[in-house]
Amino acid sequence: MKNIYLEATENSVKYFIKKYYITNILLAISGGQDSIYLIKILETLKKKLSTSKLHISYIYIDHQWKKTSNKQIKHIINYVKSIKSNIIIYQINKIILSEDECRAYRYNIIIQHAIKYKFQLIITGHNATDKIETFIQNVIKGSGIESLSNLAIKSKTFPETFILRPLLKLDREMIYWICKKFYLPIWSDSTNYLYRIQRNRIRQELMPYIKKYLHTNIENNIKSLINNYHYQNEYIKQSVIKLYLKSRHTKRAAINYKKINTQNFILQIKIIQLFCFDNFQIYLENPKLIKIINKINVKSINLSKIMNYKHFNFFINKNWFYLSIKTQKKYIIYR
Repeated sequence: MKNIYLEATENSVKYFIKKYYITNILLAISGGQDSIYLIKILETLKKKLSTSKLHISYIYIDHQWKKTSNKQIKHIINYVKSIKSNIIIYQINKIILSEDECRAYRYNIIIQHAIKYKFQLIITGHNATDKIETFIQNVIKGSGIESLSNLAIKSKTFPETFILRPLLKLDREMIYWICKKFYLPIWSDSTNYLYRIQRNRIRQELMPYIKKYLHTNIENNIKSLINNYHYQNEYIKQSVIKLYLKSRHTKRAAINYKKINTQNFILQIKIIQLFCFDNFQIYLENPKLIKIINKINVKSINLSKIMNYKHFNFFINKNWFYLSIKTQKKYIIYR
């Protein structure tokens, strides 16, 4: 059974490479079991696809969280050299303890590097266990349905750059077994046991407690829930886009709010959010969106200002909702 998962993962990467004519791949590695396993998959594919011009490069981001950072870098460099490949290493001089800040820095560096050197595909080592832990973190933060199901197997950052997460169907135990099977040199990362990192507390304390005292099948239940949320979110997004296209003005940056205020409350929020982002790249928080919806749901005929937001004013006039950009003395009104 485990060998079937092994072949399926390799075939999924192979299929993606062929489908999108990928020739340049950037693999983000950590030295842990996930990335070491991915190195094996890519190097195996490179040999199997010998007729193709497949260029693979590795990138490692050192956050300098621990005293053994230099030893881990040497370990990674030695392994990549042993397979006759190359690696790029970035060191973040500012030591950041926030997991969210580190993730933002890491993704920004990886994506900018990929764009600069024209990599078509970025591969990361996120697995099924990571997906469950991310879901729990987002629940704790009070995130919306789109954040609860946003770790997808593939996504697109820019028109020419994909992100692929081929291990999302494999849990940490399965990947560990595979690494042991092939005698892969896994680095034991001491930061996985730092309890000031929220993810580690979820992994080492919360999940074992739930499995022992509350529900032994919690991981599979969360996987099913994430899957359901994904399809619900896709349905909402499609409905929002259809309603937005029907309600927007043909010439002006405006939407007919009379066509919106009869819809479900969450659809109203999403349509206003899409309108603001589509026209002015503004992302409004829920409290401001709710304020706007409460205003436009009140019948009004005359020109009425709803609220201010940074350099913008929100207006309604007759059936239309639109924005104006603040200037020093006047407003530029998009009607």
